[in-house]
Amino acid sequence: MYKRHVQSLLRELLGEFRIVYVTGPRQSGKTTLVRMVAESLPLRYLSLDEQATRAAVEFDPHGFIRSLGDESVVIDEFQYVPALIPAIKEASDRLAPDRRGKFLLTGSADVFATARVQEALPGHMARLELLPLSVDEISGGGRNAIDFLMRENYRQQGDYPELTRNRIADAIVCGGYPELIGKSQRVRRVWFDSYIRGRLLKDFESLYASRADSHTNIAALAPYLSGLSGNLLKYANVGNDLRLDDRLVKRYIETLELMYIVQRVPGFTKNRAKRLTVSLPKIFLLDTGLACALLGIRDGETLLATNHYGALLENLVYLELRKAAACAEQPISLHYFRNTHQREVDLLIERDDGQVTGVEVKASANVSARDFRGLSALSEFAGTKFQQGILLYTGFRVLPFRIKDKTFYALPLSALVPIPD
Repeated sequence: MYKRHVQSLLRELLGEFRIVYVTGPRQSGKTTLVRMVAESLPLRYLSLDEQATRAAVEFDPHGFIRSLGDESVVIDEFQYVPALIPAIKEASDRLAPDRRGKFLLTGSADVFATARVQEALPGHMARLELLPLSVDEISGGGRNAIDFLMRENYRQQGDYPELTRNRIADAIVCGGYPELIGKSQRVRRVWFDSYIRGRLLKDFESLYASRADSHTNIAALAPYLSGLSGNLLKYANVGNDLRLDDRLVKRYIETLELMYIVQRVPGFTKNRAKRLTVSLPKIFLLDTGLACALLGIRDGETLLATNHYGALLENLVYLELRKAAACAEQPISLHYFRNTHQREVDLLIERDDGQVTGVEVKASANVSARDFRGLSALSEFAGTKFQQGILLYTGFRVLPFRIKDKTFYALPLSALVPIPD
């Protein structure tokens, strides 16, 4: 069993909030995590995956919640019965002012992000995201990638392990679903086939109440988006290629986001209010193993023979940062940067105070000053808000590059993504 970095944060939140909602994709380890916490506190465990329990809840949500009395409970797979939201809100409102940790909810779709339930959202609820395992969790490390970068400790470090292309490719293909770590290629293939047919497609149909052709459309869209990982998302282009209306494509992608299959990342502008409207988003899959499975890539050797390797490496770095952000010391947001002269930075970390760190990803052990042109453009654009610029590469040594009046750093990929042997 792998130790999850958010476990201590979950315990802390239960001591401060009446309701804690743990959300993330199916099979990411939510049930394992909350069961472990429930046994130690203790909390009663209920799962809406069980048909009898779900039927009782659907028949009378308010009555079911009232029947729990003063007991603190885990309600797993909460998204199956959204009608529980007002019942839980009512129970929460009636609690004593100092009562905490009454409800620990889990869900494989972010039901609290939908407009339909915003008005019912309790003000005393904390939300915690649990994605599949990070590379650091798989390797048994305890370093938060965001905190590591923000402290700039890498400048004082010695050499790091050098990662071969084959090790990196194998890690990308494996992904982070806990059940698949250390499993054979055959087992992974069967598991992903079942996941795509039995989870992704069926869950999509239940969340996106639509015409019967949605199954066929999403079966075509999901692999297409996997091939688009790390690239700009143009709805019209997707619609043209798949012969779908671009507005329908956008609605499909919004539903896939609620399911934690994909994530759109906005471009960086100085005006925060305009970020979702003035630039095209980038798109990433929320597990590189699932992306490879959707693309029919079953092993690292096959991945290296395709043109997807570089983009999926960027996707892997994005995920490592996204997972670290859930329990980082300070809140951050992730973006990408692209200016009018087409200078780009793959990923950008913005702190609450507006300070930005640029992260460029290069799938090579060689690096030159030319590779820092995007980071240099970002430093000029951000001005005094520019904290640092980092280029991740597959070498083993931290290398400073002085460009104009700024010092940038080439940082070994293994410093941020410690892929185990």
